[in-house]
Amino acid sequence: MAHKGKRQLGLFKQDMTSTVREDGIPVYRVCLVREGRVPCYNQQIRSAVDAATLLHTYLADVDREHFVVLMLDQKNKVIGINTVSIGSLTASIVHPREVFKVAILANCASILIAHNHPSGNCQPSREDRALTQRLVEAGKLLGIAILDHIIIGDGTSAYFSFADEGLLP
Repeated sequence: MAHKGKRQLGLFKQDMTSTVREDGIPVYRVCLVREGRVPCYNQQIRSAVDAATLLHTYLADVDREHFVVLMLDQKNKVIGINTVSIGSLTASIVHPREVFKVAILANCASILIAHNHPSGNCQPSREDRALTQRLVEAGKLLGIAILDHIIIGDGTSAYFSFADEGLLP
């Protein structure tokens, strides 16, 4: 009986060593891919109005909540825009790693975060405030400043700016 147990253990060891791949560790290359362009009347963001104008154009025809990142260079010129998350009518799941992944890849100096409220009400929810705080803290750790968090209303020029309201930590 003891002999059988040793034989099984020997087979187990042999099976484990045969599953190790001999071709090594995969090597990856990471890159951004341009998917299109958005009309932009003012490529340098000087105020929340400039950002809201661009965001209204980008989010004009969406029917669900979208969370986006505007990537900016050191002179606040827009490098690009990325949709981080598309949610439901009332919510969008956002994680800091997804927000900052594209910011790091684009080598941007700062970002502006935004999302829409399809209901039209631009006032931030408790969750919006908590997310903003969390993202600002993550940005400080990474050395990428968040200049503003803008909430866009539906179908109008209405928006809410955390920076303009003094709510950006």
